[in-house]
Order: sequence, then structure tokens, then C-alpha cells
Amino acid sequence: MVTSRFTAAELEQYQRDGFLLIENFLDEEETRLLQESARNDALMKEAAMAVRDASGKRTNLSLWNHPGDDIYGVIARSERVVNRMEQLLGDEVYHYHSKLSAKEPRVGGAWEWHQDYGYWYKNGCLLPTMASVFIAIDPATIENGCMQVLTGSHKMGRIDHHFEGEQTGADLERVELARQRFPLHYCKMPAGSALFFDGNLLHRSDANESDFPRWGLICCYNTRSNDPLIPHHHPGYTPLSKLPDTAIRQTGIRTTAAQQQFLRQEEDKTTRVTVGEENE
Repeated sequence: MVTSRFTAAELEQYQRDGFLLIENFLDEEETRLLQESARNDALMKEAAMAVRDASGKRTNLSLWNHPGDDIYGVIARSERVVNRMEQLLGDEVYHYHSKLSAKEPRVGGAWEWHQDYGYWYKNGCLLPTMASVFIAIDPATIENGCMQVLTGSHKMGRIDHHFEGEQTGADLERVELARQRFPLHYCKMPAGSALFFDGNLLHRSDANESDFPRWGLICCYNTRSNDPLIPHHHPGYTPLSKLPDTAIRQTGIRTTAAQQQFLRQEEDKTTRVTVGEENE
């Protein structure tokens, strides 16, 4: 059974590598509930932004700031996630935002090398006390574009970021130097597993060249003491109400509520809107 805290050995591994993969983070029933909710969520699909890579392939990305009472919000507020984030970051955390990333078979796009804090620094978050967890809705494989990381690269600190096509990417000269020093790791993940990773970890993913989807729920957190100083498209400190892990099963198949507010692509400063393609 998955506990609500990391062991000392797991914390040491995370601090060394900048990421930690936990299999069976959601059990079989919880994974099924998340899969069925995501697949049948009409509002989530309607809110998706099409983010294109350099070749024109697209990832459908739905993003929201405040967790609701749907299954995504319950997972994001669960002790299983929040207690671990507070261990990693050494402070009370709040929900910075969540997103559902959907790479469809054969058409799902790549993501450029980047650090999440490369974006968030520009939002007035002065400290890199920020982290995310990627929860695999589908199995993530090399063929369908699983996440790739440079092990230990979080220790470099923040590097410069700028637009690469429609996406914000890390400075490629610095990335090439980092690839000489830090081992590349493909994060292959069974459905229901979770990847916790540091805001300064360099990561990317390839396009989905397989016949299988690669969907993932990504929940991002900031610390109370790092309350951003610039108003922007994500929230400042907002107290987070933790939920017991049992709430995931109790919630069941619950899709997005009608009142949920999603980010529009023209508001997202990490991507560019291609004229005439906003609502494809």
C-alpha cells in the first residue's frame, strides 16, 4: 500500500536525481476511475489548447488553477500527494495549477527541453521551491513519448528560456552542455504511477509515434513563502484543504464541474497562439 510520505531513502534519491518515480501510486481501481473520468470529460476536452511542436504535431493541453471536487482535484489535494510535496519543498504548499496533457496516437507532439521554473520565475516566483507530479493515465513508453529527464540537472539552477516555435524552451547551447554531464533517463511509467520532479529539472518528450494514447495528469505546487510578487495567469498563495487518500475512491468517476475555469491559450505566456488556429 502506498503511504502518504516518502521514506528517507526516497528523499535522498530525489535530492540526488531531481525526480522520483513511484509505481502503483494509484491502485488499480483508482487508476480506472481516473481513466474513465478523463476519457468521458466533455468539458475538459472542450477546454483543451492545441500546443504544436516544431513539426506541427499537437498536444492537447487543458489547464486550470484551482482544484475542484472532481477526481483531478481530489487527487491534487490528497495527502498522498500534498504531504510528499511538503516533504520535498520544506514548507506548506499550495496548488499552483494542474493540467491534463493528451498525446493522441500518431499525432501527439513533442515538448522541447525546458525547466518548469524557467517559466515560473518570470511569473514573480523568486525561489525555485516548486515541484510537480506527473500521474500516468495511460502507460507511458518510449514509443508514445514518455518524459525524458537529465538526471541531476536540477542542480544547475535556472537557465535562460525563450520561444522555440510555439513553445518556451531552454537555451539549447546550455542544454547541449548539460547533456554531456547529466545522464539521459526515459521515464517509462505504467498507468497509475507517479513521477515527482523538481522545478529546475531539465525534461522533454518525443512525439507519440505509436498507436496508443499517452495521457497524463500533472499537478504543480508552490510554497507559501514563495508567494509570487507579480500578478499573472496562475494564483498566489491559496490555502489548500488536504483530503484523506480514501477520498479518491469515494469520489468515483466525477468529471469537471461546469463552473471550473480553464486557462485560455492567449493567456498562457509559455506558448504562442498561431493565428487562425486557436480553436481547431
